Amino acid sequence: MIMKNSVGEISIICLLIALIFLSQACSTVPLIGRKQVSLVPESQIVAMSLTNYDSFLKENKLSTNKEQTDIVKRVGARMSVAVEKYLTENGYKDRVSDFKWEFNLVESKEVNAWCMPGGKVVFYTGIMPLTKNDAGVAVVMGHEIGHAVARHGNERMSEQLIAQYGQVALSELVKTKPQETQALFQSAYGLGAQYAVLLPYSRIQEYEGDKLGLIFMAIAGYNPNEAISFWERMAANSTAKQPEFLSTHPLEQNRIDAIKQFLPEAMKYYSGK
Repeated sequence: MIMKNSVGEISIICLLIALIFLSQACSTVPLIGRKQVSLVPESQIVAMSLTNYDSFLKENKLSTNKEQTDIVKRVGARMSVAVEKYLTENGYKDRVSDFKWEFNLVESKEVNAWCMPGGKVVFYTGIMPLTKNDAGVAVVMGHEIGHAVARHGNERMSEQLIAQYGQVALSELVKTKPQETQALFQSAYGLGAQYAVLLPYSRIQEYEGDKLGLIFMAIAGYNPNEAISFWERMAANSTAKQPEFLSTHPLEQNRIDAIKQFLPEAMKYYSGK
């Protein structure tokens, strides 16, 4: 009886400690208000991001298409200002305080784009025909920046850390399992199949990325209604072999319907410039 009670008490204590630990590790998604688990210090995430971003650029060729490159950089300049404006005005300035924005277009047939923590944005030439124009690029860029600002990658990585290693401190994990930690980061942020199997965004995270992206593009002066046209083009372009961008960004009518429902709110930020 004494042993059983002791074990039970220890279990309860461990559970309480775990709950306190997780509650302290929670943050709030801007605009949405949803609580999320963020176990990994953002400073470490950004440091790992810069290392992987530099490696990616060394291993991949930048596009020589000046017109498309100029579009990505032009839209990026406006979007970054819009993102910082919105977050500063709404009390989330710290979310981008360590961002050093960069916008690049790489040569690849993949229909893909991503934004790393720290403001490193990469588009693949394969997605450019589907974006069509500056507003189309803004749709994709806003969505990807939305994931970064919402720290969805940190959330995915935190969930995997809990599932695989419990509450082992990241600093200890980096020391004892550097390769596993690096692979976990790369899969969480989707740097390509050569690194690991991409951890998919949840339906909730996808909707959050859409909502944040619509507001960012509206503030930047791009009509949020363009999002509907873009996702319809993506759906029409989908084949039996799903593009990378669609495999991690599930496209379905529910998504387009959700965007339509949120458009009135997003349009409040659009001045029609």
